[in-house]
Amino acid sequence: MADVKSFRFLHTMIRVIDLEKSIDFYTRHLGMKLLRKKDFPSGEFTLAFLGYGDEEDHTVIELTHNWGVTEPYDHGNGFGHLALGIPDIYATCAALEKEGVNIPRKPGPMKHGSTVIAFIDDPDGYKIELIEGR
Repeated sequence: MADVKSFRFLHTMIRVIDLEKSIDFYTRHLGMKLLRKKDFPSGEFTLAFLGYGDEEDHTVIELTHNWGVTEPYDHGNGFGHLALGIPDIYATCAALEKEGVNIPRKPGPMKHGSTVIAFIDDPDGYKIELIEGR
């Protein structure tokens, strides 16, 4: 058995239709940094890695753009959402709403609990949960 104590969660990958629009969303609206981006011409795809810190010690998101795909991806019913901890959910959601970001679940306490959450949609419709105070 491998030494699981040395394992680390590296990234989550999602497929996107418009890579530049998605990079803009995650950097401008959510404050992530574009860490690296590479085209793979023989495979006709581009990978972009974004996050809040260096990949050496932070989990990041990998955006995969398959060239020539124009129809939205089926998100299936197994994937739920990405989650971000933020300090002021109400101010953040107000600013995002002014920028035209869709907020299907406005900020407020979660059902059966007191944690304040909200859900936003990225350009491809992936859900991102915002959790206050984490």
